[in-house]
This record gives sequence, C-alpha cells and structure tokens, in this order.
Amino acid sequence: METPKVPDTARGETTLIGKSIVIKGEISCGADLYIDGQVEGTIDPKGNRLTIGPNGRVKANVNACAVVVQGKLEGNIQASDRVDLKQSAVVTGDIATQRISIDEGAYFKGSVDIQKEAPKK
Repeated sequence: METPKVPDTARGETTLIGKSIVIKGEISCGADLYIDGQVEGTIDPKGNRLTIGPNGRVKANVNACAVVVQGKLEGNIQASDRVDLKQSAVVTGDIATQRISIDEGAYFKGSVDIQKEAPKK
C-alpha cells in the first residue's frame, strides 16, 4: 500500500500526522500541516496551509490560511485565503473564507461566509 503523497509546497516544510496517529487537544505549528490520522480539539497552523488527507478524521475548529479537505471534518473553518473541498470530502460545520471551491461529489452541511479581502496598503 502506498503512502499518500504529501503536497509539495514552495514555502518549505510540511508537518505530517500519519494515519496511525490519534491526537486529542490543541495543535499549533509554524509550517504547513498534513493530517491523515485522527485529531480532536483545535487546529491552528499559524497562517499556513492545512490539508486533511483521505484517511483524515478531524473533529476540530480550524484557523488557517488555506484549507484542503479530502477526508472528514466536523467543525468550523476560518481560512484567511481559501477552502477547497475535494470529491471525497465530508464536512459538517460553518466556513468563513474569501474563496471556496467544492468539487462534485463532496458533502458539505453548514453555512458559508464569503469575506471581502483585507484592504491593501
């Protein structure tokens, strides 16, 4: 069985939580975060990207720059840039972001709040 491919990032490192990992509590990190395991609590990758892989099972409120969901997420999403719900995504909760894409086949139950861009200086 192949290990899921962690998305390449131009910015540098990605923190990986594998599918055999179970975490209950608060996660914060200063890098992109890829979750393919189970997480319950809150997730704050400090303005970086969060990816929930196809095996990911998350019950948490999320605050990130960008969020990509391929697995299951129960909780609210606050994304300063964008949210992408892939075909295999199952999301229950409210989303607040500037941009959103929902692939055909994705399941989403909640509300979407499209926010205006922050004023540029």
